[in-house]
Amino acid sequence: MRILVHDYSGHPFQAQLSRELARRGHDVVHSTCTAYVSGKGNLTADTPGLRFVTIGDGTALKKDAYVRRLRQETLLGLELARQVRQERPDVALLSNLPIPVLVVAAGVLRRMGIPWVLWHQDVTAVALKSFAAEGVARSMGIAAKVFGAGEKWSARQAAAVVVIAESFVRVHREWGTAGKVTVIPNWAPLDEIVPVERANAWSAEQGLDGVRTVLYSGTLGLKHNPALLVRLAERLRERGTPVRLVVVNDGPAVPVLRKEAAARDVDLTLLPFQPYRRLPEVLGSGDLLVVLLGADAGEFSVPSKTLSYLCAGRPVLGLMPAGNLAAQLLRRAGSAVFPPQESALDEAAAWAAEVLADPARAESLGKESRALAEREFALQDCASRFEDILRTASRAPAAPHRRR
Repeated sequence: MRILVHDYSGHPFQAQLSRELARRGHDVVHSTCTAYVSGKGNLTADTPGLRFVTIGDGTALKKDAYVRRLRQETLLGLELARQVRQERPDVALLSNLPIPVLVVAAGVLRRMGIPWVLWHQDVTAVALKSFAAEGVARSMGIAAKVFGAGEKWSARQAAAVVVIAESFVRVHREWGTAGKVTVIPNWAPLDEIVPVERANAWSAEQGLDGVRTVLYSGTLGLKHNPALLVRLAERLRERGTPVRLVVVNDGPAVPVLRKEAAARDVDLTLLPFQPYRRLPEVLGSGDLLVVLLGADAGEFSVPSKTLSYLCAGRPVLGLMPAGNLAAQLLRRAGSAVFPPQESALDEAAAWAAEVLADPARAESLGKESRALAEREFALQDCASRFEDILRTASRAPAAPHRRR
C-alpha cells in the first residue's frame, strides 16, 4: 500500500509505526506539523520506503489567541490537503489533529475519494465541555458544541476509527460510529527509550550528577497548574529532602514556573525540549519522574510522557485524576498517584521523600516500570493490527459526496 500517516504532534510511537509499516514493504509518507511545539520523536528517514514531510513550516501558533488560532489551523488543514493531493495515497491515517485541521482534511479526502482512518487520541469536545463546566472559560461551551459537531462529522467520514481506550467507545456509540471502532492502546518505543545510568553525559552537561532531582519532561499547559511542581519541591524541602526541580518544556508554563520558583526559593532548572536521541539520558537523570495532568483529563487522555517514563525505568509520581488511564498504568507499575491539587501535595511529598531516601526501593520501582512497559508495548502486534485496518480501509468505498 501507499500510506500517508499524518501525526500532527510528531510523537515517537507514531513514527515508530510508520517505520515498521515501511519495513513490511509499504510505501509510507509520514507527515508532521512543525508549528506544533512539543517533544518530537525520531523523524529522520532511516528506513527504505519511508519519507518524512512537514506542514506548518514558518508558522508560529498563537494558542491563546483563539480567533487567530482557528484561522491558522484552518490554513494548516488546507496545507495538509495539498500534501494529500500531491502524495495520492491508497489510504491515510490521521492522528492528533486539531478539529479545524481534521475537518478540512476529512473534507478533502472525501472529495478525492481517498479512504482514511482516524486514530482518535483525544475527544476534544469532552475536554472543552469540562473547561466550560469548571469555569476555566465560559466561551468554551459554545466552542464545545461547534467543535463537537466537527469531530463527530469527521469520525463519520472515516473508513475506520482506532481509539486508545474502551472509554472512547461510548462516545462513538453516541455518534453512530462504534461499528467501525477498534481499541489499540498507545505505547512507547521500547528500543528507542531505554534505561540508562543515573550519571550520564546529559546529566553531567546539566550539572545534575550528585544532585537529587525531580524531573518533568513533556508538554505542560497552564490548565495543568504547573505551579504544583514547584510546590511539590517546596514540600520536599520542608520534609528535609531538598531536590533540584528539572523541567524540560517550551511553552506558556515556563514563566509561571520561573516566577513561582523565585517566590518560594525552589532550586529550578528550566530547559527547552531536548533532541529525541537524548531522551533516555534526560529521563535517566531524574531520581523521580513526575507526571502532571489537569483534573479535567478524565478518561479521554493518556499523556505519552507517562509511557516514555515507564520505558525509562524510573520511579514515577503521578499528580492526576485517579480514573485516568495513565494513572492505572502507574499503579500497576507500583508507583503512586495523587490528585492534582494543593491539598494532596503533603501526602505526595511524603511518598516521594520515602522513595528518594531509599535507593533500593527506587531501583525496584524503576525495574517494575520497565517490566510493565515490556509487557504492554509490543510493537509487532500493534503494527499488525494497524496494517490489517489500513488494508481493509484501502478497499473500502469512500463516503458518498453530495453535490449541491
